[in-house]
Amino acid sequence: MGGLRKLTASFVVSGPCGVAVRDRLKHLTSQDERVLRAVGAHQGTLASRDLKVRCGEGLKHGAQTWAARKRDLTKEPSSRIAGAITKATHDQWALARRCQAAHIRQLDPGIKTLRHRLSLPLGEKGTKRAAGGYRSKGEWFRKSRRLAALEARHAAAVADWQAGRVRVVRGGKRLLNTRHHLTEAGLTEDEWRERWVAGRWFLAADGESGKRFGNETIRVTPDGEVSIKLPVPLAHLANARHGRYTLASTVAFAHRGAEWADRITANRAVAYRIHFDTERGRWYLTASWQRPAVQTIPLETARARGMVGVDTNADHFAAYRLDRHGNPVGEPHRFGYDLSGTAGHRDAQIRHALTRLINWAVRAGVAAIGIEDLDFTPEKTREKHGGRKRFRQLISGMPTAKLKARLVSMAAEQGLAVVAVDPAYTSMWGAQHWQKPLATPRRKMSRHDAAGIAIGRRALGHPVRRRTAPPPHDRSDRAGHRTAQAEPGDRGREGTRPPTTDRPPGRLPPSGERKREPSASKTVRDAPSTQRWVHDSPMCTG
Repeated sequence: MGGLRKLTASFVVSGPCGVAVRDRLKHLTSQDERVLRAVGAHQGTLASRDLKVRCGEGLKHGAQTWAARKRDLTKEPSSRIAGAITKATHDQWALARRCQAAHIRQLDPGIKTLRHRLSLPLGEKGTKRAAGGYRSKGEWFRKSRRLAALEARHAAAVADWQAGRVRVVRGGKRLLNTRHHLTEAGLTEDEWRERWVAGRWFLAADGESGKRFGNETIRVTPDGEVSIKLPVPLAHLANARHGRYTLASTVAFAHRGAEWADRITANRAVAYRIHFDTERGRWYLTASWQRPAVQTIPLETARARGMVGVDTNADHFAAYRLDRHGNPVGEPHRFGYDLSGTAGHRDAQIRHALTRLINWAVRAGVAAIGIEDLDFTPEKTREKHGGRKRFRQLISGMPTAKLKARLVSMAAEQGLAVVAVDPAYTSMWGAQHWQKPLATPRRKMSRHDAAGIAIGRRALGHPVRRRTAPPPHDRSDRAGHRTAQAEPGDRGREGTRPPTTDRPPGRLPPSGERKREPSASKTVRDAPSTQRWVHDSPMCTG
C-alpha cells in the first residue's frame, strides 16, 4: 500500500432533525404592513442592542449574564420576545465563533504550502503530492509578501479567537459592503437602504409545547389565521384582545401541511418567522419544528438490496446501480445541473437533480445511496493549485455542504438511507478497473460513471477492483474463494471446475503419459505434420 493513505470506514448518515415550510402572506392591507414594519423595526433595535452586549462579554458569557440580558429586555417587550431575541443573539455569536475557527483552519494550508515552496530552489520540479519551487525571483518575492500577509491575518484571527472577540453585522457583511459598490450591484441608494432596513428587522418567535397552537407570540390557527402579540410600546396598534394584532392574510402550507396541522392541534411547539422579500415586494411566513431523533438503520440493512453509487461532479451526478455483491446492473445514469447564476438558481438546480436521482433509486428498488463524503476546505486555497484558476473556481463552486444536507433530508422522505464513503482514489481506481471492461459500442463509459461504481462498491464493503489476488499456494481454492462478488453460499458463484479429461475424478494419468500427440505449428509452413492419416478398412459383409 506504499504511499496510499488509510481509508476511513463507511457509515450511514444520520437523518434530518428539523423541518421548515414556508407560505406567502397574501392580500395584506396597508395597515397590516405598517404594523409588521413597526414591530420588526422595534424588535430589531432590541436585537442589535442585545448583540452588542453579548459580543462585549466575549468568553465571560454564562447562564447568569444571559438571564440578566433577558431581564433587561423584558422591560419593553414580553418575556417570550425577550427570550427569542437573546436565543437568536446567542446562536448568531456561536455561528460567528465557528466561522472564525474555520477561517483559521483555512489559512493554515496556504501558509504551509507557501513556506514549503519558498524553501525550495528556484525552478525545482514538484511531485504529485507536493509543489515545486517558484519559477523566477519575481514570483518568489511576490509569494514571500503574500506569506507575510497570510501570517499577519492568521495571527490576528488567533488573537481574536483566544480573546473571544468576534465581529458580527446584523443584516450581513456582504450587504453592508454592497453600499460601497452600488453601481456594480445595479442598486440605487434607496433600494439598498430598503434591503438593509428589512435585513435588520426581527420578526420571529420560538415555539412552546403546551401553549395554544404551539406558540403564544406568533399564533397560526388550523384555519390559517395569523396573529401577533405586540410589544408593550406598540400595544395601541392591537385590533384583537390581549394586545394582539390579527392579519388579514391567511396561510395554508401545501408542503407538509398535514404534519404541521397535527402539531398545532396537539399544541406542540412550532417556531415562526416573518420576513419581507424586498426584490419581489412580498411577505412570507416560515414555520419550523424539530423532529424526534430517528435511529439510523444498520449498515448491513442498508446494503441488503444493493446500492446506488453517486459520483458528484461540477455539472452532473453520475450514478450506477449495483447489486448486493457489487456487480453493476443496467446502464449508467447522469443527472445534470447548472451551478452558474444566482444562489437561488443554483439551489433549484441541485434540488431538481436530487429529485430525479432519488426517484430513480426508488424505482430501482435499492435501500440506500452511496456518496462521497466530500470536503474541499483544505483544497480551496490558491497556493495549493497555483495558476489553475479554473480548477480552483470549480471546487469552490461545488456546494458540498448544502448538497449533503439536501440529499439526506430528501432521501429520508422516500425511505432511503445515505451511506458516506471515503472519496480517496475513487475516480482513479474506478477508471482503472471498470471503465474499459464495461464500455461497449452502445454504452459509453466515462471516468465519472466508473467512479460511481467504485463509490457503490466501497459503500457495500467490497474492494473497488473486480477480483481479489489469486490464492498464494497453488491453483486450487485451498486459500479461499477467489472472487470478491459472492459468498460461498450464494447461487451462481464460481464453483469447482469440472474435469477436462475423461479419466475418473481423483485419478491422475501415469507419469510421462500424454493424452495426445503434439500438433504441428499452424504458423510455420515447413514444420512436418504430426497428424496420422488412417485408412478405414472396408466392412466385411456376408
